[in-house]
Amino acid sequence: MRIIYLLLCIAGTALPLWQFVPWLCAHGLDVPRLVQQATSGHIAAFAWSDVLVSGIVVAAFVIAEGRKLAMPRLWLPLSCLVVGPSLALPFFLLLRERHLAAAGLRASA
Repeated sequence: MRIIYLLLCIAGTALPLWQFVPWLCAHGLDVPRLVQQATSGHIAAFAWSDVLVSGIVVAAFVIAEGRKLAMPRLWLPLSCLVVGPSLALPFFLLLRERHLAAAGLRASA
């Protein structure tokens, strides 16, 4: 699963930035324009609403699951929400897999 999570991290970074970087180069960090264009139609508002709710869910999951497993550096996957849930979730799951594998190795030693 680690390879799949790593590939999803790459896709979750590349695909959103592939769309955002050209817009950023053309318009700069024009937040009012970004919000206006992101909510300019029902489909755009639907997509951004979905991303917003997904981001909140990912943050809650990272905090709850990370604390339950006593994982270090939870700020890393939470900071990935700047790119989006499409990076933050697979990155957290990758870190979780690594943490569980390390804990399993320590438990059997």
